[in-house]
Amino acid sequence: MISAELIPKEDIPKYKLTRASEDHSMELQDKLRGALRLGNEFKSKAVITFQTLDGPKRVETTVWTLTEDSLQLKNGVVLPLGSLLDISY
Repeated sequence: MISAELIPKEDIPKYKLTRASEDHSMELQDKLRGALRLGNEFKSKAVITFQTLDGPKRVETTVWTLTEDSLQLKNGVVLPLGSLLDISY
């Protein structure tokens, strides 16, 4: 697991998201789909770790939608897939 500060999902817009040093979006596709299913069918949360200019951050939240290049969380918060470091649930 990547060492990352846990922040409230409401604080994500306070940070400048940046691309991860390596693009993990392809290898995380199964986990992304699993997190989406957990959110939509079971209202369960996933732990999402992503890269910001201030270093890695993580949130525990529900994934609402998944597109080709981003995932949307509650309250319209969008994370670009290129910023993702890890997903767990």
